[in-house]
Amino acid sequence: MATSSLEPLKQESTPAIIARKIRTAIGDGEFGPGAQLGEADLAGRLGVSRGPLREAMQRLTQEGLLVSIRNRGLFVAQFSQADITDIYLTRTAVERGAALKIIEVDHTNKPAGAELLGIVVQMEALGGEPEAISRIDISFHEAMVRLADSPRLTRVHATLVTETKMCLAALEQAEYPLEDRVAEHRRIAQAIIDADVPELHKALADHMDSAVAQLLDPLEAAGKIDLR
Repeated sequence: MATSSLEPLKQESTPAIIARKIRTAIGDGEFGPGAQLGEADLAGRLGVSRGPLREAMQRLTQEGLLVSIRNRGLFVAQFSQADITDIYLTRTAVERGAALKIIEVDHTNKPAGAELLGIVVQMEALGGEPEAISRIDISFHEAMVRLADSPRLTRVHATLVTETKMCLAALEQAEYPLEDRVAEHRRIAQAIIDADVPELHKALADHMDSAVAQLLDPLEAAGKIDLR
């Protein structure tokens, strides 16, 4: 039997939409690390019933963004030094996989790299606007994964990006010179354009190591490593 082109439309479920909205609110700092999320309050603010809300919150708990404490409720996760290091380690793996798909499978490295270089130019033009620089920094990494056209990599990366935003908010991001950030991102984009896989591996690893150091070094000096 021939396959029909009139397949049912795939629509996002209500719990998925709710989870996405709460995930965004956490990433934007509306709910800070350790904040308790009340079911009744959220249901009222979102205008949804408690059934899909509970399913959405269960998804976020499975993702590690929420923590369930018996007899107390659900709380936004808080991260230790080990958690922060692991977040960036996992981001490296996911983003490396996305870049390799662009280079070795899709062979779209030149247009993809050009788009990423365009984001780097935007970053360079921002000057001394830390929050705006962080947003464009995140958008570079989101674009790299999006350009790989992998729904699963994109889904996993969305949680990691939220966790990254939580780290930046919770740790009051340290000085991270704009010229360093621009150079690191340009290096990644150029490695993709050149299809230079060894350089890509090194550029991504160096960038992630630099970001972790910027987050953790001030806390180590102040003796505030564990945020739990």
